[in-house]
Amino acid sequence: MDNGAGSYRRFLAGDDEGLLEIICGYRTGLILYLNSFVQNIHTAEELTEDTFSELAIKCPKFGEKSSFKTWLYAIGRNVTAKYLRKHPNSVIVPLESQECIADEENIESNYIKSEQKRMVHKAMHSLRSEYRQVLYLSFFEGFSNEEAAVIMKKSKRQIETLLYNAKKALRSELERSGFEYEE
Repeated sequence: MDNGAGSYRRFLAGDDEGLLEIICGYRTGLILYLNSFVQNIHTAEELTEDTFSELAIKCPKFGEKSSFKTWLYAIGRNVTAKYLRKHPNSVIVPLESQECIADEENIESNYIKSEQKRMVHKAMHSLRSEYRQVLYLSFFEGFSNEEAAVIMKKSKRQIETLLYNAKKALRSELERSGFEYEE
């Protein structure tokens, strides 16, 4: 979705619908990405709101050196970093207290899938923060290594190394918890 840049230009020109399109298009992904930092979905939602508020109030210049999504996620990362500096002892909500919503179609199959997702989610939360971030950006958000490097303020080579080590750590953590891979 590269209409974010067009929507942002329209917003800057005075069309408030442009900002609404950005919020609708990027809200969920940004919440999940910021949750990888704070490990609290409610705090991640507030930080996402702060990110969109920064867009609306400060109207930063989008230089189009990267995709709009990459630029927006970098702003969200900076907002979160500022929050974490102000709140170094933030309370982390344990993963076990978060509920998974089941689908009604095939209960057994959905239960197995949700259990696997829960195990992966739990294993990811036991990894180092940088590992969680790079895995989330690469696999859940579909960012390229170059885009992830811009967001995380690292070189492409550092991202490749982080991604390799993060996958290795995740695999090890999943095997330790008894995760079985499906072919």
